[in-house]
Amino acid sequence: MITPKNNGQPEVLEAVVIRFVGDSGDGMQLTGTQFSDTSAMFGNDIATFPNYPSEIRAPQGSLYGVSGFQVHIGSVEISTPGDNVDLLVAMNPAGLKTNLSSVKPGHTIIVDIDSFTKKNIEKAQYETNPLEDDSLDNYRVIEVSMTSLTKEALKGVEGLDNKSITRSKNMFALGMVYWMYHRSPQHTIDFLTKKFITKPNIVEANTRVLNAGYNYANTLELIPNSYTISPAKMAPGTYRIIMGNTATAWGFLAAAEKSNLELFLGSYPITPATDILHELVKHKHFGVKAFQAEDEIAGISSAIGASFAGDLAITTTSGPGLALKGEALGLAMMVELPLVLVNVQRGGPSTGLPTKTEQSDLLQAMYGRNGESPVIVIAASTPENCFDFAYMAAKLTLEHMTPVILLTDGYIANGSAPWKIRTVDDMPEIKNNIIKKRTEDWHPYDRDENTLARNWPIPGTPNLEHRIGGLEKDRVTGNVSYVAENHEYMTKIRAEKIKRVQNYIPNLKTEFAESGDLLVVGWGGTYGSLHSAVKEMNTDGYKNIGLAHFNYINPLPKNTKEILSKFKKVVVCELNNGQFSKILKSNFNNIDFIEFNKIQGLPFGKTELTQKFNQLVK
Repeated sequence: MITPKNNGQPEVLEAVVIRFVGDSGDGMQLTGTQFSDTSAMFGNDIATFPNYPSEIRAPQGSLYGVSGFQVHIGSVEISTPGDNVDLLVAMNPAGLKTNLSSVKPGHTIIVDIDSFTKKNIEKAQYETNPLEDDSLDNYRVIEVSMTSLTKEALKGVEGLDNKSITRSKNMFALGMVYWMYHRSPQHTIDFLTKKFITKPNIVEANTRVLNAGYNYANTLELIPNSYTISPAKMAPGTYRIIMGNTATAWGFLAAAEKSNLELFLGSYPITPATDILHELVKHKHFGVKAFQAEDEIAGISSAIGASFAGDLAITTTSGPGLALKGEALGLAMMVELPLVLVNVQRGGPSTGLPTKTEQSDLLQAMYGRNGESPVIVIAASTPENCFDFAYMAAKLTLEHMTPVILLTDGYIANGSAPWKIRTVDDMPEIKNNIIKKRTEDWHPYDRDENTLARNWPIPGTPNLEHRIGGLEKDRVTGNVSYVAENHEYMTKIRAEKIKRVQNYIPNLKTEFAESGDLLVVGWGGTYGSLHSAVKEMNTDGYKNIGLAHFNYINPLPKNTKEILSKFKKVVVCELNNGQFSKILKSNFNNIDFIEFNKIQGLPFGKTELTQKFNQLVK
């Protein structure tokens, strides 16, 4: 490799936000992932945001076909993928058109000028070529003939057609960015060598183009020097970069190991939840039984059967699938069996925005079943703590003998962050209610006096035969009962069981301030954005602003009212039209909740949040 022009002394930056954009076939997700993984290995704190169209292959050059990957790396705490972009790599006019507004004035844009043909410019709905009409004068634009230079670099490589050659241009862009931010391409070369071990010509092609981009950046006068971001200061330990869906899968693996139960997943593929299925299929050696059902109803029904047979049973889905699973979820609640339903939320209603994030399934999770059918509802808030809340969902369902809905969303499910690897020994104990021997006075619906959880007799256990099903059952024997008073008793005891979960979840805590002028309230995947915004407000001198972020939705933590009452104003920030706000209002009608909602298929930006908070405190 060629030494950087400034004598090997790159300029040190605290943090940087980079976005790669292009057609859905340009490899932007791979490019962003490789840069993220390399930076993680260097020791930077990281947050990522993949953003891609729902079509498998949208029309080339179209505005709605743009695929992007944003990464925020730093030597300081990184909580979000960032708002404004320091470097935009645009592989075509449509990518430039749809992302230009996010680039900070005076900062850098790299474009592949080979893609700026008349046809592509028209597809992007430009009236004139933006590279020639002075509309980019506020930016440092680096025009690169990436496609041509890629073809030049691959002369002499055998076994490549023109399409394969052109597709390698993303490696040219990645090589340039590696040089700019003082990163070695070696991690990506190792990745390519392993991935294409049976296709050495592909390895050679991508490696050649990667190095060509790296060396080309070093020769450009428009890039006067390279930059670097020092490793972040993190707690000692072994870390890896992890995506939210992967962390969710691993959390269930850890829970199965800790509870000494086999893990069963009954699922039907649906964006953006499918990667949990993909991940668990890899771990059959841990006793995982992964069943891809023919539809959503079969997926949850198979999981109920597995739970009846004594497994830690889970089912995964996204919004439309949650609707289909509603009846069977009511059955699991009625028969009081452990079951975790993971709902990776996406934009709705109906098919909605399959690849975009939203928090609009909350009320469906709370109430989307017939009859009085409360279940535990919890939510993860970062890619890395998807592990913790998958584990906690398993713990709660096994110890309380009732279904748990775990809510994540497309933003944290597909996003990634550093995660400190832990052992199963580090995790809290998980008990279960399995009984293996009949006592003289045993009944199927005998309950624990503290949790009200019923016992869990496994089929085939001698002398523990019992009836089970969706019809109302006698409070003791489990036999079908139509007695009016019994139905009311069972309805109330099932609700009381959920309420008592309050005794087994942590109290709500605030960050930055325990009382004051404004409390910012959020839940689920908005945590990173809200944390960053409130932190900035405190840094700017607003010391009376606090943050209360909810991971436990049903039941709410015991001290929720106490926390909310300590602030003059409470603003609830959600990626929906005010669903959590409705829940809070129904529980605490003496508090005036202010709503700040966003329903654009995108996460909150720090800037829009701080503007709102400034308005409220002033």
